[in-house]
Amino acid sequence: MMPTAADGAHGEPSGGDATWWRRSVIYQIYPRSFADANGDGDGDIAGMRRRLPYLVDLGVDGVWVSPWYPSPMADGGYDVSDFTGIHPMFGTIADADAFIADCHAAGLRVIIDVVPNHTSNEHPWFLEALAAPPGSAARDRFIFRDGQGLDGSEPPNNWISCFCGSGWERVVEADGRPGQWYLHTFAVEQPDLNWRNAEVLSAFDDVLRFWFDRGVDGIRVDAAPALAKDPLLPDADYGGDLRFMTLDWVGNPHWDVDWVHDVFRRWRTVADEYGPGKIFVAEAVVSSAQRLNAYIRADEMNSAFNFPYMKGAWDPVALRRVIDDTLDSLVDVGRPATWVLGSHDETRLASRYGRATTSSAHFLDGQGESVDLDLGTRRVRAAFLVMLALPGCAYIYQGDELGLPQVDDLPDDVLQDPVFRRSNGETRGRDGCRVPMPWEGGEPPFGFGPAGSSPWLPQPPDWGRYTVESELADPDSLLTLLRSALRLRAELMDGDDLNWLDAPDGVLCFRRNDVVCIANLSGEPQPLSDAAVLLTSAPAPDGLLPPDAAAWLRSGSNGRR
Repeated sequence: MMPTAADGAHGEPSGGDATWWRRSVIYQIYPRSFADANGDGDGDIAGMRRRLPYLVDLGVDGVWVSPWYPSPMADGGYDVSDFTGIHPMFGTIADADAFIADCHAAGLRVIIDVVPNHTSNEHPWFLEALAAPPGSAARDRFIFRDGQGLDGSEPPNNWISCFCGSGWERVVEADGRPGQWYLHTFAVEQPDLNWRNAEVLSAFDDVLRFWFDRGVDGIRVDAAPALAKDPLLPDADYGGDLRFMTLDWVGNPHWDVDWVHDVFRRWRTVADEYGPGKIFVAEAVVSSAQRLNAYIRADEMNSAFNFPYMKGAWDPVALRRVIDDTLDSLVDVGRPATWVLGSHDETRLASRYGRATTSSAHFLDGQGESVDLDLGTRRVRAAFLVMLALPGCAYIYQGDELGLPQVDDLPDDVLQDPVFRRSNGETRGRDGCRVPMPWEGGEPPFGFGPAGSSPWLPQPPDWGRYTVESELADPDSLLTLLRSALRLRAELMDGDDLNWLDAPDGVLCFRRNDVVCIANLSGEPQPLSDAAVLLTSAPAPDGLLPPDAAAWLRSGSNGRR
């Protein structure tokens, strides 16, 4: 955990702009599934460096790299055993330095994940805690408690894990007897840190400095609301629903507890040592815009992922409402919106939007429903045009720009998401959205790795139609559409204004600068105006925009379309 002084700083893109984060489009790289340079089946930093020209040509402004730290991989790398190292699977610190330098030379910003709520159960601190007695300084870095009942065989309270079941695990003490329990908000292999412990606070100050010294531009804070817990450890009231539904939790004693903001104010002071261009992005799934805004005050983080938008249904009323609520809620804090459609934790968009249940409040939403991929893909194309026309910044998860579907039929024996095991197979988990990228060719590994190599998760044999190579050659592909949209966004859209225009029921229509975005969710074709059509997500014969489609039009200065 404890870093040494960094031995290299890697600057920033030329023409540094301290407000770069307010309107950037960031591409999420899940390292294990992006590109495999050495053929061992796992993606690596060398592969990421090799594919950077693709991201430059795509037109994004930066990358967010999911955890690349040493890890036993019990939870896809979010169980970290060294916060200042690189997993040998991915490369070395020197490789990471070279990747950051390459990104900056190409004009791309770099955001990395920091996972502060917990460590791996193989982290040296936790191994030390297991060997130490109850009440020791080593155990105080984590949340150890005696169990309930005469023999301590019941958990200290009723807190649950995100991955099903109790959030507590009992340890065997050094003398072989059953002993205390430790808290794990996520997998049992991820013991929660005690963020009231001065050593924990100080160590993470050094972790932040270690990576800022190496040149990263920002840090995405994983599970930010989880850090603070009510020190009295009272039982939680889940209202009878034992799913991890944090969007619904109000006053929960182990999620979004007020003193968590003390931690992030401290982090802000560390980042400010490096100037105003170093940022934090919060992953904070909380119950209201007011609660979310507390994380992005001027003395805390810069922005936060918009989970109500990402998890919302493909529905015109719901979509209009979440856009309005988002923009209205941010006025007082002066922060930009951060729009997200997918991630390594979500069902792939083409599958989700092709199901009867298009929302994603929980892992189980839509599981088992039939999928109409043609419908889902049409909606994805429209959804991207809507998102990229909105003011603020946006994130694109690797492969979503290709329209990759969820791989729902992975064999049980290759599934690695801990929720599959913890739910006794009831929940398939997130592996289906983490299947490695297809780059070129007509058969696996589709250029993800050298010919003949076997990716860590098997790719469907029909993914040749989704390769980057195939879609770049297709003027009607989703990838071609997004390349055009990103170019037009950079050229024509600026500022934070959005003006809604009159439209029929089921149709969303708004203006950004001189561009009007129209999204048809009405179920019936809708006429486009005589204004110049810049881009459409689907053909619009005779000037009629079909259902589940969107268009960008050139707007006149009078605000009419």
